[in-house]
Amino acid sequence: MDSLETLTPVWSESLLLGHTVIDDEHEQLAQLIDRMQCASAPDMAQALDAVLQHATSHFAAENELMLMTQFPPRDCHIKEHEAVLSTLRGVQKRCGEFDVARRLAQELAAWFPAHVQHLDSALSHWLCKLQHGAKPVVLRMVRKSVAASPVSSPF
Repeated sequence: MDSLETLTPVWSESLLLGHTVIDDEHEQLAQLIDRMQCASAPDMAQALDAVLQHATSHFAAENELMLMTQFPPRDCHIKEHEAVLSTLRGVQKRCGEFDVARRLAQELAAWFPAHVQHLDSALSHWLCKLQHGAKPVVLRMVRKSVAASPVSSPF
């Protein structure tokens, strides 16, 4: 990454799935990934540990939901969780290598939205269908930019 000023936050409302617990955990994980991307060398080990701890807890909860509800593509989803945790642990063992950890943070930031929008979205739909008989509906507020708004005359 050339400049931390150009860092785009990982989290956006486009990642909301309509499952409050999962959405809240995703937002927290995204914030931790952002923190890891911005971490200085002395702070990187702590930032990596926070991502690993949250991801471990979150993935375990998702895995349990998939197993309990017999989510059809659970094996693929669980294997992806395991691969991410394995990578996090591998980099954690090399904690003195700042560039490796920084690169992992960049890769997590690229991976996370796609994971949420594809695998976790399918899980959210499955859970909602089981509970309510339909897929979730997520309402988003669209803000008009001031520049795009027509100028109205006070006269």
